[in-house]
Amino acid sequence: MKQQFLRAWKQSVQPRKQRKYRAEAPLHLRGRFLGAHLAQELRKKTGVRALRVRKGDSVTIMRGQFRKKEGKVERVDTRKCKVFVHGAEVVKRDGTKAMVPIDPSNLLITKLSEDPRRMAVKKG
Repeated sequence: MKQQFLRAWKQSVQPRKQRKYRAEAPLHLRGRFLGAHLAQELRKKTGVRALRVRKGDSVTIMRGQFRKKEGKVERVDTRKCKVFVHGAEVVKRDGTKAMVPIDPSNLLITKLSEDPRRMAVKKG
């Protein structure tokens, strides 16, 4: 019998328990792991520090091999908690290009995709 996911988890400081929580989280809670910081002007405009990354958002990559590159979010993988950004690609040995998965914590949202419901839900 598969063990149930514990909703009443009390944020342990033990890394193994933090990893276990993220690995076993159901999809409806994994969206919380897809948050990224907003740029300064967006922060002032919206009154919010961070939002969930969505397809169509313009982002700047802050860490890693593609640091300082800007691009649009092409795809968000909720299951693996990764984001695919246009421009963050590697050339494979056979010459084809492959998009590199990026952790959303390494992104800075510079422009939001047009969705009026998004901010209405956040301001609640």
